[in-house]
Amino acid sequence: MSWRYHNPVDLRLGAGALRDLPVLVGGRRATLVVFPEAASLGLLARLSAVLGSALVGVIDRTEPNPDVASLAALYRAFWADPRAGDVIVAVGGGSVIDTAKALMVSTADGSFEALIELLASGKPLVPQRVKPLIAVPTTAGTGSEVTPWATIWDRAAGRKYSLHLPQTWPEAAIVDPELATSLPAGPTLAAGLDALSHALESIWNVNANPVSDTHAVAAARNVLRTLPALMLDLANPTLRARMSLAAAQAGLAFSNTKTALAHSISYDMTLHHGLPHGIACSFTLPMVLGRALGADAARDEVLARIFDGALADAPAALERFLEDLGVSTRFASYGVPPDEEARLVAAALDGVRGKNFIGARAGASSPPSIR
Repeated sequence: MSWRYHNPVDLRLGAGALRDLPVLVGGRRATLVVFPEAASLGLLARLSAVLGSALVGVIDRTEPNPDVASLAALYRAFWADPRAGDVIVAVGGGSVIDTAKALMVSTADGSFEALIELLASGKPLVPQRVKPLIAVPTTAGTGSEVTPWATIWDRAAGRKYSLHLPQTWPEAAIVDPELATSLPAGPTLAAGLDALSHALESIWNVNANPVSDTHAVAAARNVLRTLPALMLDLANPTLRARMSLAAAQAGLAFSNTKTALAHSISYDMTLHHGLPHGIACSFTLPMVLGRALGADAARDEVLARIFDGALADAPAALERFLEDLGVSTRFASYGVPPDEEARLVAAALDGVRGKNFIGARAGASSPPSIR
């Protein structure tokens, strides 16, 4: 089997790694993209002190699951401003980094509408101009700091777009677990489960390779061991560091494979049922694992490294893991009746991400209930 692994991001990881930010900016003018609460949390003042005179602008009107309705104004203002920085520094969760990725590429006329039209049509997008991105996650889950992917939502139209270009890889990433220390329980859980989903989705994937497998297995084992303990001790710096490493490892895995069926299902659950992304892409993991087992012997061998060889019991063990964290693995818990569940899963299998799933390739049928 021939394969290729590629990731161009300069990754700095560890407690205190934020101090590398001025070196990475390298004397360029920087526009900072952060979440609205960054000022009240003292993070904006800290970043301003770190960046000093290099900081020329701040964009803090970001929102969860960035939508075209709000992104359009940010995009126009950013690209029309002659004082905008030479480099974008995004500090926040996945939605902040997604927002920054949407801002970093300019269309020929500088309009956001043109960007969305190209994404909707599937036609090639060659940016007129590009602003390099330095991504600094404040959660341990997104992995977006080491991938070229960004999700843009259009709630009014009931759809989402995936932005991914050679130009949307971050130039560099800083993963500093100290930035996640004050993250509340809810976002900590959702982010951690997002990382677990990234890891598993990159394994039961037609695009998997030995390097992505190595990152994914390490990430999944780390999350399964660490997240329950962290939820009981949110201020523990050692556990925060382990989760930050796991999230980055999972990002390094799916940066090459993309995601698969669980994520394909999650988009509908977020758009139409309001589930946070980390919950939406993880509550189906036991079901998807059950579908994956037996579809590809080589993939089974990799999954066995996560579950210590006990693959027959793995779906049930994964279900217990989620339920013990307070996450129901039943569609009905989120207002989805059985007929809609069947339709949703079938549609997800036919989606772009669903077709990455080895079970879709093998034509695997639904497994017996694991409950």
